[in-house]
Amino acid sequence: MAEQKIKAPKITTQIFIGMIAGVAVGYFFKDFAPQLKLLSDIFLHLIKMIIAPLVFTTLVIGVAKTGDFKSVGRIGIKTLLYFQFATALALTLGLITVNIFAPGKWMSLELPAKGADTGLAVQKIHDFKTFILDLVPTSIFDAMANNSIIQIVIFALFFGIAAAAVGEKAQPVLKVVDSAGHIMLKVTNYVMALAPIGVFGAMAAVVSVNGLAVLSGYGFLILCFFGALLFFIFVILGSICFVLKIPFFKLLKEIKEPALMAFSTASSESAFPKTIESLERFGCSNKIVSFVLPLGYSFNLDGSIMYMTFASVFIAQAYGIDLSTQQQITMMLILLVTSKGMAGIPRASLVVIAGTLATFNIPVEGLLLLMGIDQILDMGRSATNVVGNAVATVVISKWEKELKLV
Repeated sequence: MAEQKIKAPKITTQIFIGMIAGVAVGYFFKDFAPQLKLLSDIFLHLIKMIIAPLVFTTLVIGVAKTGDFKSVGRIGIKTLLYFQFATALALTLGLITVNIFAPGKWMSLELPAKGADTGLAVQKIHDFKTFILDLVPTSIFDAMANNSIIQIVIFALFFGIAAAAVGEKAQPVLKVVDSAGHIMLKVTNYVMALAPIGVFGAMAAVVSVNGLAVLSGYGFLILCFFGALLFFIFVILGSICFVLKIPFFKLLKEIKEPALMAFSTASSESAFPKTIESLERFGCSNKIVSFVLPLGYSFNLDGSIMYMTFASVFIAQAYGIDLSTQQQITMMLILLVTSKGMAGIPRASLVVIAGTLATFNIPVEGLLLLMGIDQILDMGRSATNVVGNAVATVVISKWEKELKLV
């Protein structure tokens, strides 16, 4: 009998093991544990390494594919407008929830040493004029060299829209950019394979300095985030369906299986085939489902998008950094754009949040604290993504008079 190969644990399991091991080492080896921060620093440098090319390639391709509204047509415009509306609601809810309940204040972490190199360009907002001027890059190469996320986004938007306007002649360039994007996704997978080591080093260092009290914030964080997700599903999405006279609870009953599948596997993509079947059974036409749903998996992941504002402000709170209302609104507007090109990529929210943190001078190290419980948070995000895209598909079907309820 041939020997069976022992499968390595999934990356999420490895990250959880790394977190537990880091807590144990940090608690029992307080003198040695702070040195393990080197492991988390190396991992964070790798994350920062992929930000600029990943943001640029994905955003350019995303804009180029949807920027030509003449070919996308009436349904495309309605779909994208709804996606933008839903994204704004999700980002706003994440921002409101994290400000009201302030789960990050339960952790009280020490800031890195003043003047420490974060590896990312930080754009401080002095006044409105300076902020607007800093949005526009003087050189895309300089912006990418310094990982200036806002300037990269601005250039990528111009590039993607221009590519869509040029049409057929732009296809060779877009193929190169698309290929580069796929390569960067593979690089991202390689980097993420080292996440358990990074989490181990970060947790060991934090627990050795702050003690086990830092863990008390996790339970409250999970409670706050899941509460926000449930509010988004039942109040916000439910209200949209009520206004449009769509039987919301009947829809939830129909998509229960794919939503539970997404929750249990922490993957929205795993529920995709079942979601198609459920929506067609509910009464949506195949034409609308086949157009809106795939687009939604790249541009309308409500749970993941809400997490971006929630996590960014949570980390600021954990380090005792007070963000002004203007800064938080600016953060939301930045994420409103960056999330469009990144939402369909596994773990891309990590890259988006990393760039956002650097923009507002928030220590990127805080991301590693979230990664230990990311599997739990991702279960809720994934289920919300499925429900959000199902509602989006039904809404567009209703507007196009392609909804025939059974």
